[in-house]
This record gives sequence, C-alpha cells and structure tokens, in this order.
Amino acid sequence: MPDASRSTDHRDYQRVPRVVTALARDTEHGVTAPAHSHERAQLLYATQGLMRVQTDDGVWILPPRRALWIPSGVTHHWTSVSKVTMRTIYVEPGAARQFGDSCRVIEVSPLLRELILALLDEPIEYPIPGRGEHLAMLILSELKAAETVPIAIPWPRDRRLVAVCSAIMADPGSSRNIEQWADEVGASARTLIRLFPKETGLHYRQWVQQVHLAEAFNRLAQGQSVGEIAATLGYASPSAFSAMFRRILGKTPQHYLTEWRQPLTQHPA
Repeated sequence: MPDASRSTDHRDYQRVPRVVTALARDTEHGVTAPAHSHERAQLLYATQGLMRVQTDDGVWILPPRRALWIPSGVTHHWTSVSKVTMRTIYVEPGAARQFGDSCRVIEVSPLLRELILALLDEPIEYPIPGRGEHLAMLILSELKAAETVPIAIPWPRDRRLVAVCSAIMADPGSSRNIEQWADEVGASARTLIRLFPKETGLHYRQWVQQVHLAEAFNRLAQGQSVGEIAATLGYASPSAFSAMFRRILGKTPQHYLTEWRQPLTQHPA
C-alpha cells in the first residue's frame, strides 16, 4: 500500500526535489476538482473508474488503461464519472519537455502501470541513489514509448457553438442534424458549419464522431456490447459503428472490449 503519510493534496507534490513524484487518491462518483493547474506536468491516470477532464481547449473521457498527459501550467478540471482510484504522477518541467506541450491521451502499458504503483510504495522523497530513482527513470522511458490514442473533443469558445456542443455531449445519440441545432441556438446552419472548423479544427461530423468515440470508450469500459453502443449512438448497425471506430483508431471496438474484460494484474492499488 502507498505510504500512509502521503498527502492527497496535489500541491504537496510540485516542489519535491525529485524528477518524478506519485500521488494516490480515491474519489467517489460525482466528485469534481475545480479548475487548477500544476507547476509540474501531470499524467492523470486512474487504475479503476472513469474520469472526464476538461481544459479551455478540449474534453477527454478517461477509462482505465488510458491516461491524459497534461503539460505544466495547463488549467484543467476533472469529474469522476464513477468511483475512481487515481494513481497519477507529476514530472518536473525539464524532464517533461520531451513529451510535448499539448494534452493527449496515451495507452498505459501493463509495465507503466506497475511502475507507477511501485513508485507509490516508495517515500515521496525517495533516496537517491536507490530503487525510487530507478523507477522514476523507467517511468520516463515508458512514457516516451507510450502510444497516443487519437481521442480528443476540441472545445469551442463561441457561445452558440458551446451551446450546441454541450447539448451533443449531454446526449451523444441525438438524431438532430445541424439545421435543427442551428434553429435551437438562433444561428444559420451555414454559420455553424463555418464555425466548427474555425473553432475546433474539425468539421461538424468529425467533431460528433470524436464525441461518439469518447462515449464508446466509456461504455466499453463498463462492459456494454458493441451492438448496444451502436444503437445508443444512433448508428444503423453495429458494423457501421465498428467501421467508423476502426477507421479512426485503427482497432475495432471488440478489441478494446476484450481488453477491458481481462483482469488487470493483481496489485494493491
């Protein structure tokens, strides 16, 4: 188990004289962390449970085995969509530069997961040289090799588009088309069509597909079948949904469903 003396306040981990620090925190369903930022970069990760994270620029849904890289100084807030066991790390800015200056979802390999959990067995200010230092260096190596998952929901700033996007996020399976959304927010369809790529970098249909992918990850992690998810999101058939999913991610939803049904290595998380 992590050291009982460990703080659950992220602020206590920002100036520890170590390249990598690790925090353990458990939260109940519906807990929200208000907007904040860190002096260090963060790998926001939960070994169990689902999290929704938002910055000024995007929204991400994080199931187990996926984590969000958040560069230092990026303001964000998160909500636990279920009970969450958070096992996150902070990386000092110098070492974090190699991982880029934008948020991205990464695959958490079994090795990276075990390294993070092992670092939590060490003191916060682990001895140097020693096991903690070796674990920290291995964590950085695994982060460098980690695969990026192209799931992100870019967030607009125009109030009309925010209203549309918020409504779609609240009901990802809505059958409304862009003309109907335009009527609801008092804009023309042409205006919304123009605003989507200007504000989010994605065309309307591409943006909706990103919402569908995020919602699918959420539901797959809960064990829902591909057929159930396709129907919920308004696809004509499971095969049509699977084709969209595979075209964007390079893997089928069944691949992830099988992965998440496999138990993780037992470890006191």
